[in-house]
Amino acid sequence: MPFDVHEFPGASRMDRAAGRKNRRIVAIWLFTVAAMIMVMIVLGGATRLTGSGLSIMEWAPLMGALPPMSDAEWHRLFALYQQIPQYNLVNDGFGLDGFKRIFWLEWTHRLWGRLIGAAFLLPLVWLVATGRIERRVLLRLALLFVLGGLQGAVGWFMVASGFEPDSTAVSPYRLVIHLALALILYSAIVWSALSLLHPVGRRMPKPRAPRGLAWVCLGMVSLTIVAGGFVAGLHAGLTYNTFPLMDGQIVPSGYASLHPLLRNLTENIAAVQFDHRLLASLTLLTVTAMGALGPYFGLSKGLSACLLAAVACQFILGVATLLFVVPVPVATAHQAGAVILLTVVLIVLHRLMHGQPRTLA
Repeated sequence: MPFDVHEFPGASRMDRAAGRKNRRIVAIWLFTVAAMIMVMIVLGGATRLTGSGLSIMEWAPLMGALPPMSDAEWHRLFALYQQIPQYNLVNDGFGLDGFKRIFWLEWTHRLWGRLIGAAFLLPLVWLVATGRIERRVLLRLALLFVLGGLQGAVGWFMVASGFEPDSTAVSPYRLVIHLALALILYSAIVWSALSLLHPVGRRMPKPRAPRGLAWVCLGMVSLTIVAGGFVAGLHAGLTYNTFPLMDGQIVPSGYASLHPLLRNLTENIAAVQFDHRLLASLTLLTVTAMGALGPYFGLSKGLSACLLAAVACQFILGVATLLFVVPVPVATAHQAGAVILLTVVLIVLHRLMHGQPRTLA
């Protein structure tokens, strides 16, 4: 449940003003952490697209923050990388310079994760010590910090799957788990910040249809992102590079080639790409309807326009990624667009769930 920020009638005007100021400070901090997580998700996408994720074969949460400081250390790490299938089957012979190129991106990805942890924990300690966080909020924030730590462990669990014999990439299942946890953490932080910045309105909106449609939009966006995770994990975007047809057909002929049938949803390239296309198209229709009807539901014209722009840009980026056979800049922008669209949908849902918010201004 979201935070319900109440202002007690018995409190003095000065106390209420101080409470509003503290909640604004906490909300800004949480939005900052959320922005860092967004950057982390985009970095993770770039790491996967460039094949850099397996370049660091050691999980050293503390010492790993330092890059190689000597030529001997570079050669030691390169020797470790030469032992895994990705080097022998994909990058054989690209030399130490080639290894450094993929190493730096993965190292930056991991360093950014450590910085997120510090950006969450250190201000949290200060905010608690100075009495700026209400006690009932602490448990939620502590759980978010634990979830962030778990995300780091799941990241290594994902990377380790790429070291298995005959494997040149990480497990699609572990990739999707890692992505889903990142988005859950991001969404929880954004929602918490919104609930602090805009406390619950005095009246809930009477119509249920707008909130129901907003929940459908959130579900569709979430499912489409998860399906996109399987597309990424299977490198399914490298085939069927036409739109809207796939090999001249609406439904590709190999859609149900695996048995049992459920395996097709996560392991069959044709099925995985078709499902992502279908979900993306349904998301476009659903979110567009939400944006078009937004002003009638009490949303501002600006927020409704943002919703329409976010879903249109994301759909166009998805089609471009497919047609141009997954160029790294376009595919990375597509992943960023997914997070932006999710953010706007969360803001819309929060507004409809809480009615007209009482701002902290």
